[in-house]
Amino acid sequence: MIDRTDVLIIGGGQAGLAVGQFLRRAGVAPRIVDANPEVGWTWRRRWDSLRLFTEAKRNDLPGMRFPGRRSAVPGKDQTADYLVAYARRFGLDVECDTAVERLTAETGGPARYLAVAGGRELWADHVVVATGPTGNPRVPGIADLVDPGVFQVHAAEYRNPAQLPDGPALVVGAGNSGAEIAVELAATRPVWLAGRDVGTLPVRLGGLPYRLLDRFLTSDTPPGRSMARKNSGKGTPLVRLSPEDVTAAGVRRLPRVDDIADGMPVAAGTRLEPAAIIWATGYTQDYSWIKLPVLGDSGDPTHHRGVVSGEPGLYVIGLPFLHSFASSLLMGMNRDARHIARVVLGRLARSR
Repeated sequence: MIDRTDVLIIGGGQAGLAVGQFLRRAGVAPRIVDANPEVGWTWRRRWDSLRLFTEAKRNDLPGMRFPGRRSAVPGKDQTADYLVAYARRFGLDVECDTAVERLTAETGGPARYLAVAGGRELWADHVVVATGPTGNPRVPGIADLVDPGVFQVHAAEYRNPAQLPDGPALVVGAGNSGAEIAVELAATRPVWLAGRDVGTLPVRLGGLPYRLLDRFLTSDTPPGRSMARKNSGKGTPLVRLSPEDVTAAGVRRLPRVDDIADGMPVAAGTRLEPAAIIWATGYTQDYSWIKLPVLGDSGDPTHHRGVVSGEPGLYVIGLPFLHSFASSLLMGMNRDARHIARVVLGRLARSR
């Protein structure tokens, strides 16, 4: 039996669910698959104290309010619970533990695209790649040179200070995640934070000044495109914290780790002796499973507002600066998802 659908969504997080709900409202039932064991898993497995950048009132997906006080800033488990409830409420059945290993375009098949997952063939006329901004944890090669007695963990696997042995900690990567982890650790131990300055978001996310900027700094404006280029590959700017907040917490700032000497990291000519290292060095996305000529020099699909160039049926969503700074955040999902759903629905209508 041929397994075919009009729209296949790869990824059942907030991006995939938002697109799915916009499609369902228009009478199109998408097929949603996800490699993780359950909806909300990407949030559930982050560190215990992680919170969203914005209040609950800024994080509603289409058709359902984020629960709790509208002025409260939700934690990661509340966010995971919301996604589970959202999928259940709108009948967005996510097929979990279904990792797509290959996506190709076929001629003569029952649909344009063929996705292979665990030996199964899934055919679709349109495919939305909603696998999100995080992928494989990126750890620099120098980590292999660190003394085996030093505890090492990537931020993706960090949970709380009790996970670490007693003694000083080094956080490598001074983006927002690294800064928040460093401040948390500094309450119980000496902490170094090493990495280049990634800047501070100049306005509060979700506030009126931010909303005005967000309408102007987009992929459709020269200043927005310039901002996207400048921030490509950099860590997320500090959002809740300022550099002064970080140092006031007792965190010692250092430039990037540039060497390993006798098994210990060296920064600015100083050999450090941490008991633990947390690598807050981001993620790499691997799109090599997309067997189509759509990947640019960066390795990401080439697109405009998520509509992939040269493939009239392929889309991406949830990536940093897909259209604006908020594109990879829960608060930015609705605008991008609505746009992609409109394009999909328009193309479906023209093909019938």
